[in-house]
Amino acid sequence: MLKVFGSHDEGTLSQIRSCLDAGGVRAVLCADGHKGYSQPVGGVVAYEGMVSISGVGYDIACGNMACKTDAKLSDIQPHIDRIMDDVVAQISFGVGRTNDTPIEHALFDHPDWSFLDGFSAAHPQHPTRTVTISRQKAKAQLGTVGSGNHYVDIFADENDTVWVGVHFGSRGLGHSTATAFLWKAGGVDGMDVPPTLVEEGSELGQSYIRAMELAGLYAYAGREYVCRHVARNILGAQIIDEVHNHHNFAWKETHFGRDLWVVRKGATPAFPGQRGFVGGSMGDDAVIIEGVDSELSRESLYSTVHGAGRVMSRTAARGRFVRDENGKKQRQPGLVRHDEMMKWVHEKGVCLRGADLDEAPQAYRRLPEVLREHEGTIRILHTLRPIGVAMAGKDIFDPYKD
Repeated sequence: MLKVFGSHDEGTLSQIRSCLDAGGVRAVLCADGHKGYSQPVGGVVAYEGMVSISGVGYDIACGNMACKTDAKLSDIQPHIDRIMDDVVAQISFGVGRTNDTPIEHALFDHPDWSFLDGFSAAHPQHPTRTVTISRQKAKAQLGTVGSGNHYVDIFADENDTVWVGVHFGSRGLGHSTATAFLWKAGGVDGMDVPPTLVEEGSELGQSYIRAMELAGLYAYAGREYVCRHVARNILGAQIIDEVHNHHNFAWKETHFGRDLWVVRKGATPAFPGQRGFVGGSMGDDAVIIEGVDSELSRESLYSTVHGAGRVMSRTAARGRFVRDENGKKQRQPGLVRHDEMMKWVHEKGVCLRGADLDEAPQAYRRLPEVLREHEGTIRILHTLRPIGVAMAGKDIFDPYKD
């Protein structure tokens, strides 16, 4: 059974159907959906007795966290330029980045490191290519943000109360974990490939679930560190509430009388009373939502959007370099111009640090329209207007841009 919210291109619909054909018993495509690796972003697939490694994906436990503070907009707005300078000076953005001083955390004493640290795998077709999971690398990267659409934002809600919001996942730990287990399972990397499934009761399946859950704890710890550091040490504010959730993960849940592994890729859990933080683009409002109970909610496997959703690829938005007949690299413009992006952000009143055209507001759907498609499954508790946005800049290496 497939439940679809909103309208989607055939490629995205084909991906979610292929997950059902491979053994999924129920699936949901949220209104922010678009093509992803094997399973669409915004896609939810429930399996009985199986977990999809490729469905959870490479950024295991990517998610959002928002901290409500006791600061008011009038306290922050006059200093927003300095605040955003401090954010990018004190928080590391970009692929492979580490903290100058590693963060000590009790997580690194977790017993599951005993089997995961040093766990390695070789590529099924190219055995000289190997990947190894490293606790030391994970320690060095804890509290760094990454690249792409990952961010640290400062918001003001409808009462001019200031919030801090972050979006990122398990960094290199998640990527190496996903890669190692995908290869161990004989899976194939790519967009238009069938999902790589492991039996829950198998040795490999049990090991993957333990590794995924450890990466989830790591992602929680990283987001908590960044969100709390910005709120307390940069804004000088007290935290009075927190909303925190994964949106790339697999959970053991009961739906329609069946125990299922629900794999959400770019989809937010929204059980009745459960709150979530859902971001828009760098130039749009975000929201704090709460799940409600309804027949439509049950059909959606208590899942909702994780963001606005892309309407154009990164390359389409930003453009690319191509070689002419003489072998010389020439820039081929994308669909978004820099002045158009900056005009949008300026009119919204956002103080921007970093980012590139592939993250421009023009590359995304509008969040209110996306949320409207899920009416009856969630309610909006707060609307958050961005006043400061920090992301990895175009000068930061990002392999997904090439």
